[in-house]
Amino acid sequence: GWTGDAPPIFGQSAGANIVYAAALPSNGDGEAIFVKPASPIRSLADLKGKRIGVGKGTSAHNLLVAALEKTGITFDQVTPVYLSPADAAAAFASDQIDAWAVWDPFFAIAETRYQPRVLARSSDVLKVNTYFLANKDFAKAHPDFVSTTIAALGDAAKWADQNRDKVAEALHEVTGVPLDAQTIAANRTKFGIYPITDEIVAGQQATADRFFKLGLIPKAVRISDAVWTAPGN
Repeated sequence: GWTGDAPPIFGQSAGANIVYAAALPSNGDGEAIFVKPASPIRSLADLKGKRIGVGKGTSAHNLLVAALEKTGITFDQVTPVYLSPADAAAAFASDQIDAWAVWDPFFAIAETRYQPRVLARSSDVLKVNTYFLANKDFAKAHPDFVSTTIAALGDAAKWADQNRDKVAEALHEVTGVPLDAQTIAANRTKFGIYPITDEIVAGQQATADRFFKLGLIPKAVRISDAVWTAPGN
C-alpha cells in the first residue's frame, strides 16, 4: 500500500512486518503548516504556545516536528492537537486550533476556502518521499510479483504525469473532493516510482531518529532493516 514518510516508522517501531518496496518522491509543495489570513501568527516562531492540529504519526507530523526544530522551538513548547483531517478541518473552521499541518487534498481544500497564510511547506523544511510498502513475508516469497506490481505502478505514474486533468477529475468523482481543490493537488503532485536509494534511507533514518528522540515512537528503528531489494539487485 501507499503511505507517507512517518506511518511506516511508527509501524516498524511497533513491530509491523513491512518493507519499503519503492519510493514516490514529492516536491513537498502539497503539504504545509498554515493559519487563517486574519491570524496574528505571522511565522513559525509565533507558534510557541499555540494549538496545532495534526495527524499523529503522519507525514504532516514529521513536517511539524522538523519545522519547529529548524526554527528553534522544541516540540513541548507547542500544543499538538492530534486529529484526523476531517476533524481538524472542523476545528480549523471553528477556530478551536490556531494552526493546521496537513497534506493534499486537505491543504488544497483549505487554500480554496480560506486563502490561508502558509508558514511553511515541506519543500521549505525537508526532502519528502512517500512510499509503497509490502508485507515482508509476502515480498520475500513473491519477489517477482512485487517487481511486476512496482513496474505497473511506474507505468500508471507516467500516464498520470501526462494527464493531470484526468487524474483530478477521477479523484474528484471517487473522493468527492471539490474539483478546483483536486486540480490544485494534482498539478503539484510529483508522479514517479523509484527504488529505495541510500540517500532515501538516510533521510528516513533521520526522521525516525527525530521521532525517537522526542519519545514519539516506543523504540529506535533501523530503516535499512526494512528495505526490500528487487531480485538481481
